[in-house]
Order: sequence, then C-alpha cells, then structure tokens
Amino acid sequence: MSFDQGNGETENTSGSLLDLLRLETSSDWGDDESPNEKRDSSSSPKKRLKSLLSEAGNGFCADCGSPDPKWVSLSIGAFICIKCSGVHRSLGVHITKVLSMNLDEWTDEQVDALIEMGGNNAVNLKFEAQIPENYSKPKPDSSTDERADFIRKKYEHQQFMNNDLQFYCPFPSPSTSHYSNPSCYSQSLPEKKNTKKQSGGTRIHGIGHVFRNSWRRSERSESKPRKTNSMEGMVEFVGLINVNIVRGTNLAVRDMVSSDPYVILSLGNQSTKTRVIKNNLNPVWNERLMLSIPESVPPLKLFVYDKDTFSTDDFMGDAEIDIQPLLSAAKASECSSISEPIRFGNFKTDKESNVLVKDGTITLEDGRVKQEIAIKLQNVERGVLEIELECVLLTQ
Repeated sequence: MSFDQGNGETENTSGSLLDLLRLETSSDWGDDESPNEKRDSSSSPKKRLKSLLSEAGNGFCADCGSPDPKWVSLSIGAFICIKCSGVHRSLGVHITKVLSMNLDEWTDEQVDALIEMGGNNAVNLKFEAQIPENYSKPKPDSSTDERADFIRKKYEHQQFMNNDLQFYCPFPSPSTSHYSNPSCYSQSLPEKKNTKKQSGGTRIHGIGHVFRNSWRRSERSESKPRKTNSMEGMVEFVGLINVNIVRGTNLAVRDMVSSDPYVILSLGNQSTKTRVIKNNLNPVWNERLMLSIPESVPPLKLFVYDKDTFSTDDFMGDAEIDIQPLLSAAKASECSSISEPIRFGNFKTDKESNVLVKDGTITLEDGRVKQEIAIKLQNVERGVLEIELECVLLTQ
C-alpha cells in the first residue's frame, strides 16, 4: 500500500513540475504564439500605431527631439517628425523607408515589425552609441542642413554605431522585401560581402578587422560627403505631396499586343516609381507615392515605361504638372476656419501641350487639400493617366 501511494505522489509531483515548466516556457516564449495570434483582433493597425506612440521614447522624434512625431521609418523602426522625414526620404528607401502614420495605409505585419524593433530608445541605443562629445544632435528648431548632416552620419554612414555589437531585425530578408534594411545585420560571410554597405553592425572577429574598420570610419569622417542624386535633403522643404497613381487608360502598345507599364514620378532631384503591371493597356495601380516639396517648387513630372526583361525599358509617354496652385491652396486653407468642403477652382498644367481630359479641380475637404487630374500623355501616340494629388504643409 505504501509503495503504491509513493508512486502516486511521484507521478503528481512530476505532473506539477511539468506544468510549471510549461507555464515558464509559455511566459518566456509566448507559448509559441505568432504575432497574428497575440494581437488584439479588435485593434486596427492605426490604433496600435497610436498606442506605440505612448511608449517611452516614441513621443519625441528620434533624430531632433520634436514632440508628437507623425512619421515612421519603417526599415529602421524610428518615430520621426515631418522635417526629419524629408531628409530620411532623400536618403533612399534602401536606407530608410518612410511612412506617414495618418496618410499611409498600415498592415498588422508592419506594426508587428515596429514592436519587435523596440521603438526610438532601441534605435538610438544602436545608432547613437558613440556620438562624439564635441558633436550635438539637432534640436526641433535646427536648420535643414544640421538635420541632414546628422541623419546622414547616423544612418547612411553609421558613424555613431558601436561595431562590436550585433543586432537583429524582424523584417524579411532582402530577397523577400522591396528594400534592404539597415537595421538587419547578417551572420553569414557571403551575405556580409553582398551587403557590405548596409551591414556596418556585423560582429567583428579578430584584431585585423578592428583596425580595418577603424581606418574606414576615420576616412569617412574626414572626407567630405559626396554629392549624390538625393541632395533634396540639403534644401528647405515647404511641404509634402502625396500622389495616388489611380489608373492608365488606352496606353500605347510596346510589346506584341500589350505592354507591362509602370510610372516614374520626379520632383526636382527626387524620384520614385510604381509597381509593374503585366500585360495591361488599362492598368489600375491605386498606388500612393510621396515626395518632398522643395522651397523652389519644381513641376511634378510623370514618365510611363514598359518593363522589358532583356532590353532597355520602352518609353510610353510623359506629362508635367504645376503643383504651385495646389501648394498655394494648402497655404490659404491653413489660415481658414471654414469646415465645409470648398472648391478653390480649376488649374491647368504647366505645358500648353498637355491636355486635361477632365477639370483639375482643387478642393478642401476634411482639412485636406486635394486635386484630381486626368491628363493626356505627351510624346506618345496615345494614353491617359488619372492621378490624385494631396498637399501636406510642414506645419500640419
């Protein structure tokens, strides 16, 4: 009897220990739940973003300390202000991909990635680990030149990082993403060779690596930054223009019977493009792209091309739009207390040869200044582009 009782106690004790181990493992590892299982189904991505702002460090711009940032570097994981976001965009999406918390659409996967990155405190712990004592961060009232100098050194040249540390990133590898991520650092040697420029934080093995990296850092800090095509970060911005490429109609044929069209937007020295739509002369993109508006407000240029795999992409037309009226309407609405929707009037494009298929009416609705345009493509036999423009001032 006593022997059977002892066996029962042993089994109960073992069961209790197993339960405790399961509980401990569950608390440490989230019980192997994926982010999709753990997230609150009742919270939208935008609501989850706003809740992240209340966490320590996220309520101020990671680069200049301005309160209540409304922009996010998705690839770095930092919350930034609108002025610093202009410099970030000028660096290119291969370094920092910027999204607006209010103007862009967000997915739960993107918010999950931000949570994994740890927010502004984690970002600055990594990218500002070794700021020299005689060098100071920009402040909310700093000039664009000061912001650009600091942000380039911080993210592009990675001069303030501690190269003895190793960091990880929750984003997919570059092979599954449209942009490479400067906060991801590879462990394997082949990957380190392929991403030498982005992987400044790779773990260093051996004293030879230490000396070589020290020499490179001093060379970067002493040499003047080269002029690149992203010099828009060195000028004053007056606002942002949010362009929705809606659709193309009756576009030109560049393959046998169809085309693989995509659109390039250009504003000053900045450019960005849509995705390619295969075999379609009436493509529907509905793709939002954003550019910074420099103080000297250049025209917005659009170029349509047919994507070719084995040869140069074929030209399918272009157009040019004067965005100065839209910017003027945005400035006028900023001083207005009218809450009802209003029309500012119709404006034509910059070139007389450009034909507006329908009126380019500028409207103010829900505090947003917008313009819808259907424009005939130039220097091509046919084709129409429909786009929607929205102007956002830096003060908004």
